[in-house]
Amino acid sequence: MIYELRVYHCVPGRLPAVLNRFETITLGIWQRLGIRQAGFWTTLVGSSNQTLTYLLAWQSLAERETKWTAFLADPEWIQKRAETEKDGQIVAHVVNELLTPTRFSSVT
Repeated sequence: MIYELRVYHCVPGRLPAVLNRFETITLGIWQRLGIRQAGFWTTLVGSSNQTLTYLLAWQSLAERETKWTAFLADPEWIQKRAETEKDGQIVAHVVNELLTPTRFSSVT
């Protein structure tokens, strides 16, 4: 199993828009495409309270490439993303890492 750690650094004040987009749009598209999320978090204490951190679970790098490419090209996603950003950008930048569990990790 491979986990993808993604941290969305939001434009100030736009975290609620990102959360709403995930809850009402993105997760439904992911479900249709077979993309599995392993959890979502907002920052309670840290360097910024304008971040969304989440994990995706992949069987392989090939699965990630196929499904993530399909997501980025999905007509519904393209349309809905544009609609949610009609008043301006909501994510300033994204940090992305692909992780593999250690042999002693509680997740596999």
